[in-house]
Amino acid sequence: MTSIASNESDWYNSRRQSFGALIVSFESVDKLQQTLVSEVFHYARDRKKAAGRALGTLVEIVTYYLLNSWELRNALTIERSLPEYRNPDITHNVEFSSHPILHQEEFEIDCEKLPLSFARLRKSCSLLDSLPKAEQRNNHLLGSDLRLRNGCTLGETENAIICGHIDKICGQKYGVLVTKLHEHPYAMFECKRVGVEEGQKKGPQTIEKAKQGAYVASSVSSLQKYRMPDGDLGGLLHSSDGTPEHGRFLDMLRRVLDSDDHDLLSEFTMTVGVVSNHGNWFTSDNPNKELQVLAQSYDWLIFFTDQGLSEFINRLLLKPIPKLQAAREAFLESYKANKKNNRFTKVKIDVKADQALKDFFVEYESEVESWFNVISPAGLPLSELRQELEKLRDKPWNEILR
Repeated sequence: MTSIASNESDWYNSRRQSFGALIVSFESVDKLQQTLVSEVFHYARDRKKAAGRALGTLVEIVTYYLLNSWELRNALTIERSLPEYRNPDITHNVEFSSHPILHQEEFEIDCEKLPLSFARLRKSCSLLDSLPKAEQRNNHLLGSDLRLRNGCTLGETENAIICGHIDKICGQKYGVLVTKLHEHPYAMFECKRVGVEEGQKKGPQTIEKAKQGAYVASSVSSLQKYRMPDGDLGGLLHSSDGTPEHGRFLDMLRRVLDSDDHDLLSEFTMTVGVVSNHGNWFTSDNPNKELQVLAQSYDWLIFFTDQGLSEFINRLLLKPIPKLQAAREAFLESYKANKKNNRFTKVKIDVKADQALKDFFVEYESEVESWFNVISPAGLPLSELRQELEKLRDKPWNEILR
């Protein structure tokens, strides 16, 4: 763990020249926050808090559209409650969860008639038309104000979730995708960021957020962690008859990922944490306890670097590029004085901003991936996480779960 800070410094130096004149060097996210305070949130009563909340939203936005560029969006739900393993009385909300796709339908619908409500969508979708009234949800996939609901829940059955997505805008029509997802996710993602109060070295909620994230990561999956006598992490699984099987954690994780066995996969959830630095998770001299707690609790912990966040904010706000113009307008509209509705969150976002972000993250995919460092499992590249998620996505889930 002592190499984390030096890795961040090496990464920063290697990436500093990227994208030429668009880069503005910030000593830390705190400096970046102060820039937002003066450039964007000068009107707010508590300008630093407003900028801090916006930074948290940006971390979530980047995570969501990174997953979209990995072609995982169709399986995602947002802010859904996940039950603990074999303890369904306790549930935990997580930013994103990725579920087996059991069925999907694509169709087009006119742009002119809004909102895109359940009633409108069901006329073009047999999956929705056959859904009993008690299982329908009257969420609008796209409102009359052109705010899109990402991962829009259109229905819920006893063991499945039905979600709607807008794939693209085709002239005067929207391309819509409706997916039926199994209720138990094969992966979950949480974003953790804490600000620093003026005059303090550490955010007051840092350790509490670390403990919360660690507890959730340790409790939602059938693959459980324990500490071995040599200090390494072990993994424990139970078969359907309760027989325990254990070994080194990474070996057990790979066994699950390589399997199509119902007993191994039906209650397994890969846990992924995304953390951003604000002088909380580690210092230049010593990694903080909070980061170490998270690193041993999540299956994967990835670090969204200061420079990565700075690069994104440059392109979006400070030195905007044309490709992100619609996203910039939605952000500024959402954070101006006397705003009415936020048009730039992971849940609800301006439909043109959504298209702009999707295009940007696909075009700059390799650059965006370079904004992240893998903290754990130590020594593995981000591409390995992507491959593992794709492997889970592409399993024959209808056969496995029947």
